[in-house]
Amino acid sequence: MPEATQVNAMFGRIAERYDLANQLLSFGIDRVWRDRLVDEVEWRRPKSVVDLATGSGDVAFALSQALPDIVKIKALDFCEPMIDQAKSKQRQSEDTRIEFSVGDILSLPIEPAWADAITIAFGYRNLENRATGLSEMKRVLKPKTGHLYVLEFSQPHPVYRPFYYYYLKILLPNMASLITGDKAAYHYLSESIEAFPDRNGISLELRRAGFTNVEAIPLAFGSVALHIAKA
Repeated sequence: MPEATQVNAMFGRIAERYDLANQLLSFGIDRVWRDRLVDEVEWRRPKSVVDLATGSGDVAFALSQALPDIVKIKALDFCEPMIDQAKSKQRQSEDTRIEFSVGDILSLPIEPAWADAITIAFGYRNLENRATGLSEMKRVLKPKTGHLYVLEFSQPHPVYRPFYYYYLKILLPNMASLITGDKAAYHYLSESIEAFPDRNGISLELRRAGFTNVEAIPLAFGSVALHIAKA
C-alpha cells in the first residue's frame, strides 16, 4: 500500500491543475462516473453525508446540488492544498453548506454513527492501510442503515485490458506531464491501478471489514467499479 506522506506531497504538487488534468485525461468521462455515484446516494435519501478524499470537492459539490438543502455534508481530505482548492471553488460557487476540512481517513475527526452515507471517489486506492480506513468509515456510519460508496479504478475486461494499460502506462504520463508538469505523479497513478485488486477483491475487503449487502457495479468496461455496502 502507498506511503501516506508521499501521496500527500504528490497531490499537493498537482493540486492547482488537478481538475484540468482529470477532465482532459479521462476525456470528460469522470463526470459520468461521478453522476452515477451521486444518483445511488440520492436514491437512498440520506440526511448526513461525508465525502472522503474529497480532493478539490467535485463529488461534494455534485452531492450538494442533488440532495435537499436539509442534508448535512462534510468533505475531508488529508492534503491541505487540495482542500484549499475546494474552498476556493466554494467561494466562487457560493455553495456554503459543505463543510470542507483537512482530515485523515485513518483517524476521522467525526463522531461515531454520524453519517447516513460515506462516499470516496478514487481515494480508497491511496490509503496507507485500507483495513484501518474501512474500520473508521464503519465507525462513522450509522449501524445497519448507513451506506458506503466506493468509486475506484478496477481491472478491466481482458479484451480491453491491453489498450487500457497502453494508455495508462505510456500515453497518460506523457500527457499529464504537459498539463501538470509532474510526470511522476501519473506514473504512480498507473502503477497503483495496475497493482490494485479487482472488484471481487475489493468486495471481499468490504465484507471482511464487517460491511454487508456488498455490490459492485462495473463501469467503463470494468476499468472502474462502484462498490456499495451497508454498515
